[in-house]
Amino acid sequence: MDRMRYLIDTLNRWSYEYYVLDDPTVSDGEYDKLYDELRALEADSGVVLPDSPTLRVGGDPIEGFTKHKHIERLYSLDKAVTEEELKSFDEKISRSSAGVPVYTVEYKFDGLTICLTYENGYFVGAATRGNGEVGEDVTAQVRTIKTFPSAISYKGKLEVKGEAVIRLSVLKKYNETATEVLKNARNAVAGAIRNLDPKATAARNPEILFYDVNYIEDGSITSQRQAVDFLRKNGFKVFEKMRVCKGVDEVVDAIKEIETERLSLDVLTDGAVVKVDDYSVREELGSTEKFPRWAIAFKFSPEEVTTKLTNVVWQVGRTGKLTPLGILEPVDLCGATVKKATLNNYGDILKKKVSVPCRVLVRRSNEVIPEILGATETFPDSKTVEKPDVCPYCGTKLKETGANLFCPNLTCRPRVIAKLSNYASKDAMNIEGFSEMTAGALFDVYGTASYADLYKLTKDQLLKLEGFKDKKADNFLRSVDSSKHRPLDSFIYALGIDGVGKRTAKDLAKKFRSLDPLMTATYLDLMTVNEIGEVLTENIVSYFSDQANINEINELLRLGVSPEFAFEKRGDKFSGEKFVLTGTLPTYKRSEAQKIIESLGGEVMSSVSQKTTIVLAGEEAGSKLDKARALGIRIIDENTFIQLIND
Repeated sequence: MDRMRYLIDTLNRWSYEYYVLDDPTVSDGEYDKLYDELRALEADSGVVLPDSPTLRVGGDPIEGFTKHKHIERLYSLDKAVTEEELKSFDEKISRSSAGVPVYTVEYKFDGLTICLTYENGYFVGAATRGNGEVGEDVTAQVRTIKTFPSAISYKGKLEVKGEAVIRLSVLKKYNETATEVLKNARNAVAGAIRNLDPKATAARNPEILFYDVNYIEDGSITSQRQAVDFLRKNGFKVFEKMRVCKGVDEVVDAIKEIETERLSLDVLTDGAVVKVDDYSVREELGSTEKFPRWAIAFKFSPEEVTTKLTNVVWQVGRTGKLTPLGILEPVDLCGATVKKATLNNYGDILKKKVSVPCRVLVRRSNEVIPEILGATETFPDSKTVEKPDVCPYCGTKLKETGANLFCPNLTCRPRVIAKLSNYASKDAMNIEGFSEMTAGALFDVYGTASYADLYKLTKDQLLKLEGFKDKKADNFLRSVDSSKHRPLDSFIYALGIDGVGKRTAKDLAKKFRSLDPLMTATYLDLMTVNEIGEVLTENIVSYFSDQANINEINELLRLGVSPEFAFEKRGDKFSGEKFVLTGTLPTYKRSEAQKIIESLGGEVMSSVSQKTTIVLAGEEAGSKLDKARALGIRIIDENTFIQLIND
């Protein structure tokens, strides 16, 4: 037993030097020799001490996660994105504290919050944050991580908080041999910890960076600085850079410093955390239902990376507008492999000093198409991007209107394909079986170029197209006929008016309630519609002033297309509520739930933000649910939703 104790203490010290201090004093071979001796002693004696490093090897898969109640609640943090919001936070703190408040500013790592529990000096369990009061027990998974101590000198009951992360270099190395590539460090670590097989956790090699003491039995810690010092002295891995600031001006400077430094880190970060240092001031400030009043997370701008731009190509959209698209060397950004990024127009190319080839800074935010922010480096063979005079697809002389170039040819192939594909899409006229390939085939064989042409197609014509058999042709024609009776907002969206998306189309339908008033609407009429500004007003008026567009609409009406305003308001139960729907709902389709919400006066948003008031989460809800939890937004399941609408 004495030899076993010696081996455990020695191996744990060596692990601390290797994993926490990044300063090993022995070779892997020396470590392995003692480790093998310890395993043999444990096998012979049948005794495994609670801080043995052999417990950190992934065991057999567990059947499921059990619930764990935290000793103290784990709060999420309120968010700031501007200096003004930080100063507003500081003003509230200053009113409740004597003199200039002292803050700590630390990195906000983008991983998975983990809470570890210790009793009698030994690690006894780990859990996710969950709803703040109850999380999932992930002890078996966390035991495989080597950046925290199995035993500490403090003998009282203790909860410590940290962020489970996977370093970017570790993720890259993992992906080199992985059968399934992990594209995002945040999702990779969440999948590693919330995995029923601890061996899978160990294979991804996560670690935990500790930043707080959530509960200490003797109440001996009275400040954030003491908490971090306690963690460091007890062998927890702590990110060393914590700024101590007097007043908000020093906080702003610290955040700017962190924002610059984070670009060179091997860990994914998305902001900085500002906390009141003194626990007595924290106690006086208290907490809301969602957040502590003494801390705030400052979120940085959307993630940005640099990569090489190899070419610029011009795309023709449904309105004829040409949009330059940068072709990139593939790069991982915000959980996706990015190969293309948009440039707004030729003036944008000049402003951002883009040449071919060059290195560019690319940003991707909220799952929107990536944007080139500007060139960061040119090369000896870099050449200026030439402004096109003619359409690259049909050769027609281009027109320049404002900042944009347009192909005036109504039968330009890519323009027609984009136009018809938008018209037939699910949120527009919902013509099943229609695709860009179908649009291209119809244009190439029959010259199909207008919306009305779709309603004149025959079965014989369809059967002559590749991929169309009897059943597919019948289903296609049936869907075309059904599209004649779509809601007004779907029809407005289907027209493809520049800048009019689903939300605007719905607002226009609510405002005008039929097609004729919309077609004759004035600038003043349109400016009263929610969130429609001057540019969009100009686009709408211009569209309905074009006789070719009026002729096409009249032809659709002659062929039996009859859009109707179908919005039926049932009440004001959800008035002022802004919903986000995520995951699969067992009873309703999301589109059905959206109609119910809107009929009760609510609004449905596409993404979670501080404006969101309720998240309706179904099965397999993903990042939107995580973000809602982080922001402290109310989350309901479908059963609660049904109770609300039937109440």
